[in-house]
Amino acid sequence: MSYKVGDKVDLVIGRLSRLGFTVLIDKDVEGLLYKNELYVKLAEGDEKVGFIKKIREDGGIDVSLQPIGFKKTLVKNEIKLLDELKKKEGFIALHDKSSPDDIKHQMNMSKKAFKSAIGGLYRLKLITLEDDGIHLVEY
Repeated sequence: MSYKVGDKVDLVIGRLSRLGFTVLIDKDVEGLLYKNELYVKLAEGDEKVGFIKKIREDGGIDVSLQPIGFKKTLVKNEIKLLDELKKKEGFIALHDKSSPDDIKHQMNMSKKAFKSAIGGLYRLKLITLEDDGIHLVEY
């Protein structure tokens, strides 16, 4: 099967190597999921939806758990943040000065992705940024 960058694929998580997890793409082809791009815990045998990130010159395939493309990921992270705010009654005790580990633990995203998401929601006037954290405007 031939893949293109951005294709949505089914992944079965394999062994952890020094670079990341080997994965089985569509139960057919081996690929690599880099551990520095992961914000969720994975175990061998887990099944996930992924996306073709890069097809290397050596024929290897790199995959990602996030959709390829800044806009798709940004919107996804904004929705995730809004959902979390609604679940927590309109308040999260995180802000742009929070540690990357706190953000990763609470939101399963990088600090950079988190800051982009709060920036987008702030510009849309859906949240306010206070010293104690983020507040949803509708609450």
